[in-house]
Amino acid sequence: MDSYLIQVNGHGDHAPMLDVHLKSTGNTISPGKAKGRKPRWAVRASEMSKKTFNPVRAIVDSMKVEPNPKKAMISLSLGDPTVFGNLPTNDEVTRAVKEVLDSGQYNGYAPSVGYQSCREAVAAYYNCPEAPLKAQDVILTSGCSQAIELALAVLANPGQNILVPRPGFSLYKTLALSMGIEVKLYNLLPEKAWEIDLEHLESLVDEKTACLIVNNPSNPCGSVFSKSHLQEILAVASRQCVPILADEIYGDMVFADCKYEPIATLSTNVPILSCGGLAKRWLVPGWRMGWILIHDRRDIFGNEIRDGLLRLSQRILGPCTIVQGALERILHRTPPEFYHNTLSILKSNADLCYAALSAIPGLQPVRPAGAMYLMVEIEMEHFPEFENDVEFTERLISEQSVFCLPATCFEYPNFFRVVITVPEEMILEACSRIQEFCEMHYQGAEGAQDLECDK
Repeated sequence: MDSYLIQVNGHGDHAPMLDVHLKSTGNTISPGKAKGRKPRWAVRASEMSKKTFNPVRAIVDSMKVEPNPKKAMISLSLGDPTVFGNLPTNDEVTRAVKEVLDSGQYNGYAPSVGYQSCREAVAAYYNCPEAPLKAQDVILTSGCSQAIELALAVLANPGQNILVPRPGFSLYKTLALSMGIEVKLYNLLPEKAWEIDLEHLESLVDEKTACLIVNNPSNPCGSVFSKSHLQEILAVASRQCVPILADEIYGDMVFADCKYEPIATLSTNVPILSCGGLAKRWLVPGWRMGWILIHDRRDIFGNEIRDGLLRLSQRILGPCTIVQGALERILHRTPPEFYHNTLSILKSNADLCYAALSAIPGLQPVRPAGAMYLMVEIEMEHFPEFENDVEFTERLISEQSVFCLPATCFEYPNFFRVVITVPEEMILEACSRIQEFCEMHYQGAEGAQDLECDK
């Protein structure tokens, strides 16, 4: 009999190894056919993979259109603030990572939920009297998208449903459908700066509703909910006993004339899993560092949800250890003027874009209050040659080489989304081309009616 020993060897932040004794019986399994089985190749994709569907990719990939070769392409479609190099992260942020890398102390495995010291740093950063946090309330994840995935996976079973905003971030649906979870879409109201239609929201709740997703500040709308509106949302969740998954990746990315309220600071009894990360506010989406903050002052989640998140986190053994090691310095030493400067650029771009698009016949932009986006309504009756927002944006690419995402990607047809992180001169040029495009295709009431009769 052979015996193998793996000793416990770990301390501090590092995960201990386990004592394991393996016994060898000396028996071997001879190769050959299993009884009654005729070997044949039958490799098929899993049901989960077949259910995984990204609406943005499906729509964008089907847009077989070439830009105008006489005009340089301007892409206002990708929510990545690093693309054009005009919004670099702060030097303090990059120095923190360089020092951790040089130290050689963060090259190994970490606990699947993150190093204790790093969880303490996140808890300290977001802790406040209205929503207290400790290290055990923090789960570190590989980006905010994994935080959302874990939160959904721990709250909902196949066959249950979740409530998702319309228009809303397409990943919610992608993740839910792959897990066999039904998606129910509640409406946002453009005429009310994208507030939730609360009556519609509450009408969707049934005995199979597992959670409500609240995205604030919003992608794709650029909206920021007021304190009073958040309290109204919490009242619905409280009445219906539905927990909230708060996607707050754009938290604090609001313009000067607006105030951001984390929804957990206003909750007295509704349990909340708040998902965030470094990607947007610190302008490093590729670093893949996110977190879940567990707010559960009435102990409604109890140990079950916490234990579930721990087990789910063990599937990929946690996020990047190098970035974890730099977290405390990033969170606590990034200078305030860095955030201020970023928001000043975004606000300036938003104002320029809103003013320019407001002056174009047939378009109705909705003024944003934060995040990195602006939504624009297309008055389709004035563009009768186009069937929908997808055709409109396709022709905008082919004629003007300006790429905006059709809001069909966000379950909201006849709008398009503009990303406002591009350099100012590109915003102005893009808006000028959009104006030229609309003036070319715009039909007044009579012209539109004539064109309809001709069809």
